[in-house]
Amino acid sequence: MVNNRTTRQRTSIPRQFEQDFIGVSMVALIAGMLATAPVAAADGAASGLDPAATAQGPQHPAAHRMDPISVTATRNPIRAFEYPGMVTIIGPEAIQERVPSKPADILRTVPGVEFFGGPRRTGEVPSIRGFSGPDVVINLDGARQNFVSGHDGRFFIDPSLLREVEVLRGSASSLYGSGGLGGVLEFRTIDAADILDPGTRFGLQASIGRQDANRELVGTLTGATRPTDALDAVASITRRSSGTIRLGDGTNLDAADDDIVSGLVKGSYRVAPSHSVDAAFVFFRNDAEEPNNAQGDGGADIVDKRIRNYTARIGYRYANPANPFLDLDAVAYFNRAKVDELRLDDRGVGPAGELLTREVDTIGFRADNRSRLDLGESAGVVFTYGIEAYRDDQTGQSAAGPRGGVPDADTTFFGGFAQGEITLSQLFGVIPGDILVIPGARWDHFSSSSDVADRSSDSRWSPRIGVSYLPTPWSLLFANYGQGFRAPSVNELFASGVHFRIPIGPGIVNRFVPNPDLRPQRTTTWEAGAGIDFEDVLGPGDRFQVKGSRYVTRGTDFIDLQVNQPTPFVDCNPFFPPGSCDGTTTAANVGRAKLRGTEVEAVYDHPRARLAVNYAWIDGKDRDTGERLGVLF
Repeated sequence: MVNNRTTRQRTSIPRQFEQDFIGVSMVALIAGMLATAPVAAADGAASGLDPAATAQGPQHPAAHRMDPISVTATRNPIRAFEYPGMVTIIGPEAIQERVPSKPADILRTVPGVEFFGGPRRTGEVPSIRGFSGPDVVINLDGARQNFVSGHDGRFFIDPSLLREVEVLRGSASSLYGSGGLGGVLEFRTIDAADILDPGTRFGLQASIGRQDANRELVGTLTGATRPTDALDAVASITRRSSGTIRLGDGTNLDAADDDIVSGLVKGSYRVAPSHSVDAAFVFFRNDAEEPNNAQGDGGADIVDKRIRNYTARIGYRYANPANPFLDLDAVAYFNRAKVDELRLDDRGVGPAGELLTREVDTIGFRADNRSRLDLGESAGVVFTYGIEAYRDDQTGQSAAGPRGGVPDADTTFFGGFAQGEITLSQLFGVIPGDILVIPGARWDHFSSSSDVADRSSDSRWSPRIGVSYLPTPWSLLFANYGQGFRAPSVNELFASGVHFRIPIGPGIVNRFVPNPDLRPQRTTTWEAGAGIDFEDVLGPGDRFQVKGSRYVTRGTDFIDLQVNQPTPFVDCNPFFPPGSCDGTTTAANVGRAKLRGTEVEAVYDHPRARLAVNYAWIDGKDRDTGERLGVLF
C-alpha cells in the first residue's frame, strides 16, 4: 500500500515547480562544491575508503568519533554516509534523548518516514517513501514482524527495550525479498553490554516517568550479568498505563486506555574463540479499551482489546579473522502476533459480547556468509550471500464463524541472494578518490493458500546496483538502480465477509470480495544524490553532515484497495429495493504507477549541542489515468 505525506510545504510558488527545483538544486549545489574541492593526493591519503581494510568495509580514517555503521543496508558493516542510498541509524543516546513512549517517537524526525493512524499506539502504521503495510519490511533482531491489519498497527514493540533502530529507505528486495519496496525498519534490542561497563560483572538500572498528554505512567527495571568473559545475559521488564489523549487543538481523544507489560530475556555465549550463540525472548502485552478501528476517533464500536506479541529467536555466529572466506551468521525465529477484541457495545458490525480474533504466526530461518578478497592495495571485494525461508499462518474468528476480512490462510516464502561490495581506490591511477560498487540480486518463490479460493504462487528476481564515489574524504556522489516486488498478502487475495455497515433504512452492507488472481506488484527505482561531511567546522570535535537524494519509482501492477460504495439517495434508494445500496471492497492491480520524491538529511553535531534539519516530499499517481492512487492522501 502507498501512503503520501508532505512534511514541509510552501505556497508562494507552484508546488510542482518547487519540489523539482529543490531536488535538482540540492544535488547541483553539492556537486558544484565537489567540483571546486581540492584534488585528492596521489597516495590516496585524502580518500574516504581504505582498500587495505576491505575486511571491515569502507573506512574513514579522518573521523574523530565513531561514525554510524549500517548493517541492514548491505548485511555487512558499512559507514552509513558512504552507502549509495539513504540509511539512518538511531543509537542508544538518541533514543534516550527522545524519551519515547512508542516507536513512532523514535522515528518521527527521519526523512521519508511517517506514522499514520495515530495517535493511539495500537493504530500507528509506519510508511517509508509512501509505502506502508506489507510494502515495508519490519525486523526485530532479525525476526520478521509480519502482522498486517486494516485498522491496527503493524508491530508491537516497547521502545524501552530498544538500543538501536536502523531505517533503510528505498527498494530493498535484492536482500530482503517481498515487501522491501519502501524499505526496511530494523529494531535491535538491548544487550548486556548496554548495561555493563567493561570489567563489570553485574548491573541494575531502574527508571520511572510520566507523560502528561495521555496521563501515562511508566516504570522499567533492567538487570544484566557477565559471570564470565564468554557468557552474558540481560533481562528487562516495563509497565505502562495511559488513558485519554489530549490532542493539539485542546480536545480529548477518548477510548485510548492502554495497560502494557513488555519485557525481554536475552543471552549470548562464546562457545569457542570463533563460535558464539545467542538467544532471546521478547514479549509485549497490552490490554486496551478503544474502538475496534484503533485509527478511528472513538465513541462507537468500543472493544476490550487484548494484544499479545511474542518473538523467540536463536542465532549462531562464526567469525575468524584468520579466515577471510567464512564469516557466517544464522538465525531461526518464531513470532506470534495475536489480537482479540471483545465488543462492548452493539454500534459496530456485530452485537455486544461478540469476540473477534486475529492471529498471525511466523516461523523463519536465515543464513548468510561473507567472503573477502584482497585484490591489492587499490581494490578489494566482499561477497555476501545466503538463503532465507519463512512461513506465515493467519487465522481469524468471530462469533458467527470466519472473521470478515481475516481469512484463514498461509503463505510460504523461500529465497536466495548474493551481493558484492567492490572497493576501488585511485582507479587507473587517474581518477582521484574512491569508488564503491554494490551489485546484488535475489530470487524468491512464494505460495499462498486458503479455503476461500484457489492457491496463488509465483517467483521473482530482484536485481540492484549502487555506486558511491568519494573524490575526497568529505564528499560523496551516489546513484542506484533497483527492482523490487511485493507478493499479494493473504488479506488482499482471500478477504471475504462484511467490511462495514451504514445504518440507513434496513442497513447498507459493504462486503469484501476475494481476488486470488492478484499479481505481485513490481517497482523499478532510480535514485541519485550527494553528500558532504565536514569536521571541526566551528570548533574542535564538531561535525556537519548533509546527505540528500532524488528518486523516481515506476510501478507495475500496484495493489490498490478499491472500495465501491453507491451513495444513498443519489446512486440508489436504500429502502427499495433492499440491498440496492450495498457495496464491495476488493484489492486490484493498478496497471502502471509512478512515485517520485526528494529527501534531505542535515545534522550539525557538537559535543554540547545537536541540530538536525530534515526534509521529505513524495507524490504518486496512476500513469494511465493521471489520477492519484486510491491509498494516497
